[in-house]
Amino acid sequence: MKHTTNPISVRIDWCRRQSAQARTDQEADGWRAEEDGLRDALISGDHSHAYRLCPPKIQERYSRGFQDGTVLLHAARMERTMHTTGTPDPVPQVERDGPQGDEQ
Repeated sequence: MKHTTNPISVRIDWCRRQSAQARTDQEADGWRAEEDGLRDALISGDHSHAYRLCPPKIQERYSRGFQDGTVLLHAARMERTMHTTGTPDPVPQVERDGPQGDEQ
């Protein structure tokens, strides 16, 4: 049996370790924000409102965690599909064409 590890869980653990070893409060806050973003991507949550009054670097770390988590989930879905069917899921129309109308 092949042993697989959830890359988001690994990354969350990494953020926790980095936060515990941080030399400044702002550095620790950044790691915690990134962890929150990863967790939100995993559970389809959104705590970006909690970061709206934080310094921009902390907001960016939350966003980075959320975006990276979303990409990791998508990659895992693609891998599962490829493993099961041998072909990737088709890319949704929105992802192929990019933003539409007011989203541009």
